[in-house]
Formats: sequence, C-alpha cells, structure tokens
Amino acid sequence: MKALFSILPLLLLGALPATAEPPTILKCGKLIDVEAQAVLERQIITVESQRISGISSGDQYAGNGRVIDLSEHTCLPGLIDMHVHLMVAYSASYDLDKITFGPPDLALLAAWHAELTLMAGFTTVRDLGDRADVTVALRDAIAKGIAIGPRVFTSGMPLSSTGGHDDPTNGYRAGLRRDPGPVEGIINSPSDARKAVRQRYKNGVDLIKISATGGVVSQAKSGQNSQLFKDELDAIVATANAYGFKVAAHAHGVEGMQLAIRAGVASIEHGSLMDADTMRLMKEHGTYLVPTILAGNFVTEKAKIDGYFPELVRPKAAEIGPKIQATFGRAYKAGVKIAFGTDTGVSAHGDNAQEFALMVEAGMPPMAAIISATKSAADLLGKSDQLGTIGVGKYADVIAVRGNPIEDITLLENIAFVMKEGKVYKAE
Repeated sequence: MKALFSILPLLLLGALPATAEPPTILKCGKLIDVEAQAVLERQIITVESQRISGISSGDQYAGNGRVIDLSEHTCLPGLIDMHVHLMVAYSASYDLDKITFGPPDLALLAAWHAELTLMAGFTTVRDLGDRADVTVALRDAIAKGIAIGPRVFTSGMPLSSTGGHDDPTNGYRAGLRRDPGPVEGIINSPSDARKAVRQRYKNGVDLIKISATGGVVSQAKSGQNSQLFKDELDAIVATANAYGFKVAAHAHGVEGMQLAIRAGVASIEHGSLMDADTMRLMKEHGTYLVPTILAGNFVTEKAKIDGYFPELVRPKAAEIGPKIQATFGRAYKAGVKIAFGTDTGVSAHGDNAQEFALMVEAGMPPMAAIISATKSAADLLGKSDQLGTIGVGKYADVIAVRGNPIEDITLLENIAFVMKEGKVYKAE
C-alpha cells in the first residue's frame, strides 16, 4: 500500500515514462524502391512510433517486435492520389443532390469515401474542391483518429469566376441563382482574388484550387474557354505564395492553361487539350500535370447514355473525355512532370488504382506510374521529407499486394495490406 501511495503523485502528474511499444517488423518478399527504381528482394522494414526506423535485407530480424509476414507480397510506399473529391459521388442525380444534400449529408458521405480510399491503398490524398469546407473538418477528424481515412490535403471551396466551372449556382433557376462572391470562391477582379485566397487561409485549407477554364460536368456551355484573366491569376498566385500555398489549376483549354502556367501554378489538372507549345511551357516552369484519365473514361461512357447528363453537359463529356488519355501519353513522352490523380468522385471511390492501367496503356512504364503516385506526388505536395518513399525517418505508410505490380500493374487494384503511420488498417 505504501508503494502505491509513493507513485500516486507521479501518476496524477503524468510523470511516469510511457511504456514503449515494441517495433513492428514487416517481412517483405519484394519491395519497390522508387528512389532507385528497382524491385528489391527479401527486405525487412522496422516501424516505431509512426515512422520507419530501419530497412535491411534478408529474412531474419534480431530483437523483439511484432512480425507481420508479407513474404509472399510486394511492399511499396502508400499511394497518393492528387485529385479527389471525397464529398462527391457523381450520378445522374448530381445536380439535384447539390440542392438536397446539406453539409451534414456531405460530411457523412465524405467520411465513408475516405475509408474506402484508404482501404484501396491510398494513404494520402489531395482534395480539390468541396462545399462548406467539409474536407477541412474531415482532414482534422482523421488526424485526430475520430475518422478513418487517408491523410488529407484540401483546398476547401475552389476559386472560379461568375458563371465559371465552379460557380455553385450554375444551372439554378432565377429565384435561386444568387450572386456569390469571394467568400464562396467567385472572383471577378484582382481584389476579389486576394480576398478569396485570404478567406481560405482563414478557413484553414492546405492549398488553393482554381478553375482556369470551363469544365465538363458543370452546367455551363463551354468546357474549355479561359475563365480567369491574367491579372486575376497573377493576384491569386501572388497571394497564395505569400500565405505559403501552392495553386492547382483545373484546365482543359490551351489559353487558360498557358495563362495559369505563366502565373506560376504548381499543377495543371486534366490538361485535356494540351498542345506541344503548352507542354514546352510546362517543362520550362516545372509545372506538374495531374492527368485524371479515369474521369475522362467515365464521362465518355456516361455521355453515351440518354438522360445521364444534362443536355448542356453531354456534348462536352463526349468531346473532352476521350482526349485525356492520348494527351497524357504525349505529355509523358515530351518529358512533362506527372503526378498521379484520378478526379475520383466523378468515378467511384475505391476504384482509384484503375488509373494505373490507363497510364500504362498510354505508354508510361509501370515503375514510372508508381513513382507518379509516390515520390512525384510527394514532391508536388511539398512533403518529400515525410512521404512518398520507404526510407528511415519517413512516415510508415506501407502497402502490399500479392505478386509484382511491375509485371502486372492491375495488381494495385487489389491491395492486401495497408499501414498508415505505423497502424495496420487492412491485412489479409
């Protein structure tokens, strides 16, 4: 009893050292080293306190620890999808859903989609456009362990012009078609642009998303016209830089792409109608392309179905969707930097890895496709010191598949093991 009283003050003050958990040992039959662009045999990864503390060759581990046998599997870094919409589940009722779904509905939907995404092997995502900053709250809930999902970097509500691709009132009847402003992301001047970026800083976002051109699924006539002027783009990027934000630019048409690249955006999303001059400009500025081929294929197929899209949307889907894959193939061969992204939310959540086969089909080797979803994506995020490779000191984001995805890239569509920050979320 005396011993208990002697330690009670320490317990109350939290002064006793926490008992260290033993390390977790992953015994990988193969490991994809994206730094060396090589497949290594019989590798052991040691994980402690959310981080990778050691990597060694062989089959034996000296010391205590929880061993997870992945000797029949190939291990690789957790995948990163640089273009998702966690609160969106596109369907023929999408335009009605925008009116009938409120923030609580969207929050629950986003949380469900986040879990599906993590179980598909994507331990990090960049969410490029939501409503009511739902994904800001989701990001924080996942970080606190309240919700299950990937690490989220979010733009919150995107920036667009009146009537532009991301005007939230497009297609509404006159009584509902109000005049949104910078707080909701609608800008029509450099002053509006600065206020919109500062508002997103206040809202707690991680980056800025803009619509530099028209888009496919929006209720607006053009899918490719330039929708922001040079002075507006310059103001967005300059203000974003002042607040430590990178800018991602949705763009299908050449003029809008080139204006955005010259303004200094970090990435072009989709890039569907990109020409050779734009590719040269991207290489000159070091701008990434995030291709989203999966979304292009999705809208191409749905455009064939009577009534699936509104009549204003259908011809855009039929024209632009089929061009994304071929444009991506030319951009890759031209040496444009590529970061993996799917625009999931247009296509189904959890199917993100189907993008890999489309990239390979367009001419990108499997190793390069995997690098685009790991090392290159982490570089675009500005998080290469923590994510994107399996290395000592990095977050322990490790996934595994049966077989070798360098030989069959479609294996990444069936993830057998998922670890994020040292915690196992999925195991066969």
